[in-house]
Amino acid sequence: MEPSPAPGGSETTRLVSSRDRGSTGGSLRLKSLFTEAPEPLPEESKPVAMPSHHCHRDPLPQQGLTPERLQARRQLYAACAVCFVFMAGEVVGGYLAHSLAIMTDAAHLLADVGSMMGSLFSLWLSTRPATRTMTFGWHRSETLGALASVVSLWMVTGILLYLAFIRLLHSDYHIEGGAMLLTASIAVCANLLMAFVLHQAGPPHSHGSTGAEYAPLEEGPGEPLPLGNTSVRAAFVHVLGDLLQSLGVLAASILIYFKPQYKAADPISTFLFSICALGSTAPTLRDVLRILMEGTPRNVGFEPVRDTLLSVPGVRATHELHLWALTLTYHVASAHLAIDSTADPEAVLAEASSRLYSRFGFSSCTLQVEQYQPEMAQCLHCREPPQA
Repeated sequence: MEPSPAPGGSETTRLVSSRDRGSTGGSLRLKSLFTEAPEPLPEESKPVAMPSHHCHRDPLPQQGLTPERLQARRQLYAACAVCFVFMAGEVVGGYLAHSLAIMTDAAHLLADVGSMMGSLFSLWLSTRPATRTMTFGWHRSETLGALASVVSLWMVTGILLYLAFIRLLHSDYHIEGGAMLLTASIAVCANLLMAFVLHQAGPPHSHGSTGAEYAPLEEGPGEPLPLGNTSVRAAFVHVLGDLLQSLGVLAASILIYFKPQYKAADPISTFLFSICALGSTAPTLRDVLRILMEGTPRNVGFEPVRDTLLSVPGVRATHELHLWALTLTYHVASAHLAIDSTADPEAVLAEASSRLYSRFGFSSCTLQVEQYQPEMAQCLHCREPPQA
């Protein structure tokens, strides 16, 4: 059927395909435009404002370090400077006092300096933008820096445990009690200062892309978790181990100063408090391994996320649900949503994304919407993973 031309004018006919959201099929319609002149060429497309449920929640990507990481960098710079100065002082004091315990503490401070410099490098590396090869960016460099910090402490502590064991077997050494006592007192003050600089309480409750741990809004605020930046946390644990050892060295130096015949307290304190330092790395090591093994983020349960998606109107089933963390504070989720044939896919996508962002604080969510099929109930790939 051809439309009748308008008198005295030229006709342009355009075929437009439209799909009615309420039906499963499509309909074609003809739209006739009558103009006196040819239709002008379309102008160059310009960026348009997307609806609020579009996948990019932030209007513009944040450049450089986040406020949390800027604070972490300042903390690490200050602690690294303090650590280096007092490390040099302990090397001199340990040499003058002939104390293995003092040299042990200096070696731990050397490991601290190296780990903090590695953490600063990882913070800088994490600001690099994502590429086609590193599509998630460089966020996990922070986690690798924390792992290097833990491994370095284990290596140094192993060497010092060996030296302490040798001293326990052979008693041919002399310790200057006065120099040891003075150096140990300064070391305790240095570690207290570094612990104060690196100490960070749990960040405020947040659901943004840079938020830390959280609790679902419907379940109340919950108990704050003192997690913070991974690199700073690893350095803080490092310093706590050094502080414990410094206190042990101080107690041993007091004993040796007043009772020189008990010089065996020097290697004994090194042995005992090195073991404590190794134990202090367990929480950081657990978190690092959980992240590198693509584990579910802490305080994010599989069942609550699944139930939240199933509560969205129109969602019949969900499968391929994956939850993981790039860092302690950057959580990611992806899932397939099987919806009714009468449901609006755009509305389901918007509601499901909004609930995940607001209730669980995910930094990134990728959801695939598909029509529900009865065969999904028997599909092996659509089954939920078993309990660990």
